[in-house]
Amino acid sequence: MEQFAAYAHALVALAGTALIALIINPISAAKKSSQGVTSGSMPEPDYSDPAYRWSRAYLNLTEMMGLFAVAVFAAILTGANPFWVNLLTSVIFISRLVVAVVHIQGWGKPNSGLRTMVFAIGWLSAIVLAIMAILAGFA
Repeated sequence: MEQFAAYAHALVALAGTALIALIINPISAAKKSSQGVTSGSMPEPDYSDPAYRWSRAYLNLTEMMGLFAVAVFAAILTGANPFWVNLLTSVIFISRLVVAVVHIQGWGKPNSGLRTMVFAIGWLSAIVLAIMAILAGFA
């Protein structure tokens, strides 16, 4: 698949994001299960509870992942500039990793603060990536 070689970094970052979710998922499930929380349910919203923080880290990651993947694939398939696609995808990957760590560690306030700032960096990068895909599609 030589036509995608220029985007290898972006594809690796996307796969890395999926890998993080695949690792967090069973840990979150085990922590919830140990508290008697049924599958698909959330622990009580309490950031002092590790099960809640792991669950929020997983949900936060997965709720952004689909949109992230669509933006990346659209940018690649429309031929958007590989340098910017790779850079923005890396920024999104790093922001998702940092947001997960911040959730799991319980750093900062439950609302706003560090987690929100890092989330916003990844979110804005995804918006720019999607706009690049749209513009490349009309070029």
